[in-house]
Amino acid sequence: MELVPVTTGRCHSSVRPLLSVLAPSPLRRNRRCRASKIACEGVGQGSRCVGGRRARRIIGRVGSGTAHSSRRAAMLGLRRCLQGGVRGGGGVAAAERGLLLGGPSRNRRAVERKTTCWSSSVSAMSTMASGDCKCLTLDNMNPCIKTMEYAVRGPLVIRATEIERELQQGVKKPFTEVIKANIGDCHAMGQVPITFIRQVLALVAYPPLLESPQFPEDAKERARTILAGCRGSSVGSYTDSPGIEVIRQHVARYIERRDGGIPCDWNNITLCAGASDGIKAVMKLLVKEEGGKKPGVMIPIPQYPLYSATIAEFDMHQVGYYLNESNAWALDIPELQRAYEESKKCCNPKAIVIINPGNPTGQVLSRQNIEDVIKFAYKEKLFIFADEVYQDNVYAEGSKFYSFKKVLTELGKPYSEMELASFMSCSKGYMGECGLRGGYSEVINLDPDVRAMLLKSISAMLCPTVLGQATMDCVVNPPQPGEPSYEKFQQEKKAVLDSLALRAKMVADTFNSIDGIQSNPVQGAMYAFPKITIPEKAVAKAKELGQAPDAFYAFQLLENTGICIVPGSGFGQIPGTYHFRTTILPMPEKLKFMLEKFKEFHLNFVKQYS
Repeated sequence: MELVPVTTGRCHSSVRPLLSVLAPSPLRRNRRCRASKIACEGVGQGSRCVGGRRARRIIGRVGSGTAHSSRRAAMLGLRRCLQGGVRGGGGVAAAERGLLLGGPSRNRRAVERKTTCWSSSVSAMSTMASGDCKCLTLDNMNPCIKTMEYAVRGPLVIRATEIERELQQGVKKPFTEVIKANIGDCHAMGQVPITFIRQVLALVAYPPLLESPQFPEDAKERARTILAGCRGSSVGSYTDSPGIEVIRQHVARYIERRDGGIPCDWNNITLCAGASDGIKAVMKLLVKEEGGKKPGVMIPIPQYPLYSATIAEFDMHQVGYYLNESNAWALDIPELQRAYEESKKCCNPKAIVIINPGNPTGQVLSRQNIEDVIKFAYKEKLFIFADEVYQDNVYAEGSKFYSFKKVLTELGKPYSEMELASFMSCSKGYMGECGLRGGYSEVINLDPDVRAMLLKSISAMLCPTVLGQATMDCVVNPPQPGEPSYEKFQQEKKAVLDSLALRAKMVADTFNSIDGIQSNPVQGAMYAFPKITIPEKAVAKAKELGQAPDAFYAFQLLENTGICIVPGSGFGQIPGTYHFRTTILPMPEKLKFMLEKFKEFHLNFVKQYS
């Protein structure tokens, strides 16, 4: 193995002779010794560097009888030492022991045992051996990325994917398939795409189809309009960074219809690659320490993990406020005030996030509740983030979706002048086009200079996916009465939403029929978030395994039934309570089967640990 120095530092010239001594030889390659293990253990303990002239004496003499594995282990230890900087010598000692134990004579004093590194400039030097040396390691990478977590795609999902592969390889399990109820991926669970949306996408992706009589004229008209807004009449070209202008205009008209005629300026609309990108684009504007304190963002607990992950990534402070489970997961103003006041000790609260309809909790906020939240945000001077991607998913009788923009505007001044960012997506609703990554944000009452900065920031990403923009156009500019696609579009949309309403009730009713599980009604969105009672013995077993009790429960469910859910600890919950999130998306027959298996598992689990 050839060692190639890539940078220089004070230790470099002194270590070079040592590295040449450690070059591997073809002698006795099949020999193994425990020196290799010792040296590697030293590396794993965070070994550091050798420096100065004393490095020359780390090896008194390495004869031809030295085991190849010893030499290699010592070299690996020293290489890691060289990478590590100036903070110790554990790896040095390990490498020394590897050479000593693997040499021709164990009694020979072949190393100097207490070599230390005195060079502060050694951190600028590293050594590359056949590409093994890394400039970026867990020790020096961005700590915010290490902190962030996204429970929806966490260890349970990784294990679920492994189990799927095992089943494909013929490994016997007490089930025949994995049911991924962990994520709101509609089409993956069997939902059929809306015909009109896919027709328009086919036409914009392959314009020669515009000549085909198999496509309705209204789909062709939408496709021509979209292509006319694309440079070169191709969805393969870049668009303006905020999105295609005509689609942004269609979004504005959609919002006006939704909100009963309240005006919407299309210049406030930004198209994005799913709502997630839009949320992050606006939230990063808040990242600035003031008075030595980080900016704080108030988020609901339980919450959608995008928010905790984004806050961690941007090195902001998470301010959790608990939703009231006993009151259908409502937002209680005294709880908002408590969270706000406590957070001021360690951060500067600057924004509040509301998810309506709720994820993972499935609640739909009343108009009065929205008004109370707006007034609270005004009093505390908070920027409002309204996550409204499930606005089409309202099922419960008596529930109705009200946009924050509508309520805020109708409250009049001063509330109508508040900063508000609201978000919509084509991934949810009746569309379920998760993989196409389409969405929009509407940001109102933003300072003009700040808006210029937002647009500048967005421009660095060039533009959102154009097929995603086209999908969003189909959502906000659907077939109208009298157009050839109208009847079929309405039938398909109603069928999806009616089926989701049926499944929402089925899920809540089934969980409430099981001892030890309690679920609020699923008023909207695509999830239930039931509370579970976990026996003390199971809690103790989870602690023994280093797992949260609800994560232990979820892993046991997966291994025994193939059902993949997300433990409540991934979303946040009141300490001492346990929950899980499941989607309502499996098709009715599969959902019925899943709930039967769930009930059987839960009863056996409780019996086993009682």
